[in-house]
Amino acid sequence: MPLLELENVEASYGPIRALHGVSLTVDEGQVVAVLGANGAGKSTTLRAISGLVRRRGGISFAGRSVARARPESIARAGVAHVPEGRGLFDDLSVHENLRMGAYARKGEIDRVYSYFPWLRDRGTQQAGTLSGGEQQMLALARALVSRPRLLMLDEPSLGLAPIIVEELFRIVAELNKQEQLTVLVVEQNAEVALSIADRAYVLETGRVAVEGTADELRRHEGVRKSYLGY
Repeated sequence: MPLLELENVEASYGPIRALHGVSLTVDEGQVVAVLGANGAGKSTTLRAISGLVRRRGGISFAGRSVARARPESIARAGVAHVPEGRGLFDDLSVHENLRMGAYARKGEIDRVYSYFPWLRDRGTQQAGTLSGGEQQMLALARALVSRPRLLMLDEPSLGLAPIIVEELFRIVAELNKQEQLTVLVVEQNAEVALSIADRAYVLETGRVAVEGTADELRRHEGVRKSYLGY
């Protein structure tokens, strides 16, 4: 049974329809990438899962329907959503941001420090004074404090230097391997997303255009030309 399953999900912002029947599955322990151009519906897909946008259709998590659940209930069920823009509390310190993670306990913060050791040294620094890459790492770390069953990342590479992107995705891959953390990542950088993904979906104008294993998408002519540049 998939950990997450979407069946014919539609979503809208007022009168504007953003998703036109998206179906996808994420099995426990997988890394699944959602690719596509700006405006394809990638971020809206994550927002629909988290209950942050009007949606209809089937959404189940861990065998239970969450299609009508409120965002706080979905988070308590074990879904951690790192939005585009990171959503940090800029005026709070690094450590205070980590403590804001749902159900945070000191032991969990220490565990997160093992993946991001530099955060311990920056514990008293204001989050808003960190670099963009450091803020993205902190946002990821804060999500991990709650020990989610599903980690959703929205455009984690946006605006970051390639070396930071490589380190960020290395950590995500390590979490998946060491803790069997299930990950759903929305990403425009198809090359880096497919490098750690088991499966992937390509969205175009709110619909799934292509799906398959990461290797299949690398070989797909349309995906290669449109998203991989060769």
